[in-house]
Amino acid sequence: MVEADFIKIDYQKNKIESKYDYLIFTSQNAVNSILSNENFEDLKEKKCFCVGKKTKVLLEQNGFQVLQAFDYVEELTPFLIINYSQKTFTFFSGNLRQDTLPVAFQKAAIIFEEKQVYNTSLTPKKINNDVDGILFFSPSAVQSYLIENTISNEICFCIGTTTAKEVEKTTKNIVIANQPTVENVIIQSINYFKKENSK
Repeated sequence: MVEADFIKIDYQKNKIESKYDYLIFTSQNAVNSILSNENFEDLKEKKCFCVGKKTKVLLEQNGFQVLQAFDYVEELTPFLIINYSQKTFTFFSGNLRQDTLPVAFQKAAIIFEEKQVYNTSLTPKKINNDVDGILFFSPSAVQSYLIENTISNEICFCIGTTTAKEVEKTTKNIVIANQPTVENVIIQSINYFKKENSK
């Protein structure tokens, strides 16, 4: 097994404030960035919506109240539009976030503000080993990997559909995790190669 970080996360040190009704977190990185700011305690009076079970746990461990967590932003967005269209939101994001939520909110005329609280930078590196499978945990990691490497016959195990869409531009040899967690990606890869080896 070869392990390498193809992206680097930098938290931004800003005074974090929200004048709106609810908070939205779509990644653990956004939560960790907020927690690295001294005044994050001020946000705890606001209730949250988030993407990811681990994001929810991280928020709750630090005293935030999470009303609902979803596996994907594509599930969170319509839920908020249908059920909370008269409310206002602060969306904490990174520089490479998908457009799904902001575009949908704008179309639905929902009032929100976006605060970019972390930066993701690509850190490509050449992998010289021959591998049978590649585990990807974000679309930006796929982009970074492909700067120095190619994908031919390797099976690509993806944490979710957004990551898989990025891989689909290069190959159709894709297995998507049943749940968007690191652990499930690993389980999928183990199960896949167990089956292959037993043939």
